[in-house]
Amino acid sequence: MKIYTKTGDEGTTGLFGGTRVPKNSPRIAAYGEIDELNAVLGVVISHSPQPIIQNTLKEIQNHLFTLGAQLASPNTDPKIERITTTQINSLERQIDVMTETLPPLTHFILPGGGKTAAHLHLARTVCRRAERAMVHLASLPNESVDRWLLIYVNRLSDFLFIFSRLANQLEQVEDTLWVPQKSHS
Repeated sequence: MKIYTKTGDEGTTGLFGGTRVPKNSPRIAAYGEIDELNAVLGVVISHSPQPIIQNTLKEIQNHLFTLGAQLASPNTDPKIERITTTQINSLERQIDVMTETLPPLTHFILPGGGKTAAHLHLARTVCRRAERAMVHLASLPNESVDRWLLIYVNRLSDFLFIFSRLANQLEQVEDTLWVPQKSHS
């Protein structure tokens, strides 16, 4: 199977089901952001020495691939796996467990710490951008986004924040605290 098809040479791409849309359409932008998030998680996996981080993120990568497929299939295709409350509940359980093992938050946390945590913070910001693209798509006439996808991505950004704190804890690196600078007028 060839990787190039030449069908997109004129600036269009195909959705599942065969509909062709411009490559700059909001739907393509939304699942492009999910693809970028998935790639950033791949970077985290490749840099993290922690098996728990690698394995957890590989599972999330699979969920993101499913999510992207759903976005690429605006007409519900029964052959495409779905994001449901199962994946959302899993994220929530993991957030709750991690939160119990971490020191309580008393300050805002700046992106950073160790390499893994810094990359997870980057993933969190890409996740938020993907969420904004999906909300934009859902707001357009004649467009829709399954509500479970929006909930999943919203929860995932929270998960990535807590996971970055766990990564710092596992690597014995302090979270970087925000220390407001008082202006002297």
